[in-house]
Amino acid sequence: MLRRTALPALAALTLLAVTTACSADADSTAAAKNGTTTVTLALDWTPNTNHTGIYVAQAKGWFKDAGIDLKIVPYGSTAPETLIASHKADFGISYQEGVTTARAAGQDITSVYAVTQKTDVTVSVRADRTDISSPKDLDGKTYAGFGAPYEKPLLQKVIKNAGGTGDFKQVTLNTSAYAALYAGKADFAMPMPTWEGLEAKLSGKPLKDFQLSDYGFPAIYSTLIASSDQFLKKNPAVAKKFLAAVDKGYRYAAGHPDQAADLIIAANKSVLTNTKLVKESSQLLAKEYYKGADGTIGTQSAARWKAFADFEYGAGLLVDANGKKLTKAPDTSAFFTDAYLPDAK
Repeated sequence: MLRRTALPALAALTLLAVTTACSADADSTAAAKNGTTTVTLALDWTPNTNHTGIYVAQAKGWFKDAGIDLKIVPYGSTAPETLIASHKADFGISYQEGVTTARAAGQDITSVYAVTQKTDVTVSVRADRTDISSPKDLDGKTYAGFGAPYEKPLLQKVIKNAGGTGDFKQVTLNTSAYAALYAGKADFAMPMPTWEGLEAKLSGKPLKDFQLSDYGFPAIYSTLIASSDQFLKKNPAVAKKFLAAVDKGYRYAAGHPDQAADLIIAANKSVLTNTKLVKESSQLLAKEYYKGADGTIGTQSAARWKAFADFEYGAGLLVDANGKKLTKAPDTSAFFTDAYLPDAK
C-alpha cells in the first residue's frame, strides 16, 4: 500500500534515466527489429518480491513467447503513476491509494492486475511491548510514518474502531520502521509484513502486528499493475498478452516460491543480497497474499475499490484536476478493469 523505505535504501535513479528509458509515448508502441512489440513497465521501488512474477516471466521467456520485448524501467524520481498517466510508460507497479488519488484527479490511469489480494501493511509495535495489546492502546503514543496524507485518518479509524480516541503524535521516519521502534524514537509504525516485518524478525527485533481488517478498515490492493486507458484501447491485444505472461509468472511464484525467489535474485544480484529475506518473503507472499480467499489471482473487486475511495473521500483526501476537494465520492467503476486478464471473456 505504501511506497516508502520498506526496502533496502539504495540511491534513487535520476529523472533523466527514467525519461530516457521511457522516451517513447505509450501510444506509439514500437515493433522491435525481431518482430516483437516493445512494452515498458515502470517499477515503484528497487526490485523486490512484489515484483517476483514479472522477473519470473522474464526469466522463463514468457514475455518473449508472447511476442513482447519487455523493458523494465528502474524506479526514479518520477512516480509510476505519473509516467503512466503522461503516457511515458505502458504499465507500472502501483497501489490502490496511488491509483485512487490519481484517477480521482482526472489522470489517465487504470488498475489492470492485483498482485496482492491481502492488505500488505499492518499497524505494528515492538513484540515486547506488553503495554500495547490493541490499537486502542496507541492513544497518546508516537507514530513513525512516511508523511503520506492518508496515514493519520487511516490510523485514527483503526484506533477508534478498537475503542480508542485516535489521538497520537507523529514523527517522520528516516530509517526502517522496526529500527525506529527499537531505538525508542516511536511506539508504532506501519511496516510491510512481507518484507520489513520479516527483516525485523531476522534482525532479532521482532514486531507485534495488528491487521487493519480486524479493526474495520477496508481491504486494500497494496500492490497492483496499472496502465492507461489510452494504451489499453489502442493496444488491447498487446495488453492481454502482457498480462497473460504476468499472470503466468505470479502463478508460478504462488506455486513455487523458492524457485521464484532464485529467479528474481539471479536477475538482481546487486540489490537482493539478503537471500534469506527474499526466500522467506516469497514463501509468505505465496502462502497468504497472492491468492484471494476463493483462490483467484490477479482479479479485483468493485466493492473493494469503492470502499477505499469512500474512505479517502470521507477523510477529505481526494481532489479534482484543479486541486479542489471532491464534493462527492467518485465513481470507481473505471478505476480498475479485469477485462485484460487471461480468463476475461
